[in-house]
Amino acid sequence: MKFAKQHTLKQIAEIIDCGFVGDENFPVFGMNEIHVVTPGDIVFVDHPKYYDKALNSKATIILINKNVECPEGKALLISDDPFRDFNKLTDYFKPFQSSNSSISDSAVIGKNTVIQPNCFIGHNVVIGDNCIIHSNVSIYDDAVIGNNVTVHAGTVLGANAFYYKKRPEGYDRLKSGGRVVIENDVDLGALCTIDRGVTGDTIIGEGSKLDNQIQIGHDTVVGKKCLIASQVGIAGCVVIEDEVTIWGQVGCTSGITIGKKAVVHAQAGISKSLEGNKTYWGTPAQDARIDLKEKAYVKQIPEILSQLKKIK
Repeated sequence: MKFAKQHTLKQIAEIIDCGFVGDENFPVFGMNEIHVVTPGDIVFVDHPKYYDKALNSKATIILINKNVECPEGKALLISDDPFRDFNKLTDYFKPFQSSNSSISDSAVIGKNTVIQPNCFIGHNVVIGDNCIIHSNVSIYDDAVIGNNVTVHAGTVLGANAFYYKKRPEGYDRLKSGGRVVIENDVDLGALCTIDRGVTGDTIIGEGSKLDNQIQIGHDTVVGKKCLIASQVGIAGCVVIEDEVTIWGQVGCTSGITIGKKAVVHAQAGISKSLEGNKTYWGTPAQDARIDLKEKAYVKQIPEILSQLKKIK
């Protein structure tokens, strides 16, 4: 998430009431999660396991809960609770705005686009030309939809990321200030749910087709011309490269990559990154061709044992 204008390190520290290390005029341009940070961004870290990763990331402002040596060319925001203060910044720069109409006055809707009854279109939503948004679709604030897109009934674009920190009193939600971006020529089936990014974008690439009842988690990027069948669940921060096919009821863990033109058969469980141009099935998902060969070898075991007995 980039800010509307440049801020200084001192201004950010005053917003969240914390100390800082570095020039008070050090420039701050935005805030992002570690996988999408760029120079000028704030990234937060609150666990020693990830200190080095955050300090050595592309982010130039690190919101951290320990006094550490500041890397050259960077600045620190010292907080007793970086998770809380990252939420404060989200509230400050991307506050929730309630709506009093079904289609916000700030929404931009293209030529020949049809919005069926009972839809909700939030603030600053952009919808391109020649789209059909069927009944009871909810499109949350800041979503961007390209041209020639079809969204079927009951689909929700832009709900909060499923991202929580466990505290003694319960779970504390990391607030979402990102977007959903649907590129040109995408079809979304009925009752799909595509969560917004925490600070970045959740993207469905050009020409991809999604069946009914599919969940796409925050900050996931689906490439071009992908096919995803019904009841697939994709966690957050997944990269699905171009022309991937995922069949029904596949489940996918967070933070992995599925390579270009991979095919994943129904009910597979994806627990790690998969290479492209291969076919997978099973839980954990594995190369189907290798698995078939192994099964064929297993079937030969009784015959091999029989031959061994004859030798004795």
